Amino acid sequence: MRKAVILLSGGIDSATTAAISSDSGYELYCLSFDYGQRHKFELNCASKVADFLHAKEHKNFRLDMRRIGGSALTADIDVPKNREIDTNKFNIPITYVPARNMIFLSIASAWAEVIGANDIFIGVTAVDFSGYPDCRPEFIKSFEQTLNLGTKQGVEGNERMKVHTPLINLSKKEIVELGTKLGLDYSLTISCYDPDEQGRSCGECDSCQIRHQAFIAANIADPTIYVK
Repeated sequence: MRKAVILLSGGIDSATTAAISSDSGYELYCLSFDYGQRHKFELNCASKVADFLHAKEHKNFRLDMRRIGGSALTADIDVPKNREIDTNKFNIPITYVPARNMIFLSIASAWAEVIGANDIFIGVTAVDFSGYPDCRPEFIKSFEQTLNLGTKQGVEGNERMKVHTPLINLSKKEIVELGTKLGLDYSLTISCYDPDEQGRSCGECDSCQIRHQAFIAANIADPTIYVK
């Protein structure tokens, strides 16, 4: 089986991406990050998803991005609630974590080299998203080029390293429909930026609103437990 490193946060997008890679016949090496995020409960969900999909290995990588801050997810900044969301407008919110996907993909690339994997999967989407610049196709294309220029495997290997983005052109509704078709259990996932101590989703942040609307649009029952 071909090996693949999967960036797995525990949310809808990364879980669906992992399910796609599993359905495509890859052996899953899941990588999650404890980076000082306020929604650390997502790591519990990532572990459950990795087990559900029978991942070969699942690493939790510690990386303290609170030392940098600059985001409502890694600093003492309130998470925006109940704001009007226009997912078609490029507007970078305060929940953007500076260079997060660039850092995560770099570490994923290092692990891919070690285990001899040429494939990295990341669940970015450029349709229903919060305006993060590191979710755009242009960024992924540029990173993949850099990856093949700056790694031994990319320079000396028989095959180029590939960053797969199977959700990049899908709406959140289409993602939920696809994951459901693949048999993914979305009750194992969480999308909330500000869950309570019990792991219940706030129901008011951007991510909660986008998630809930996706289930409504797909006419699929939302298994999420919301505080509101």
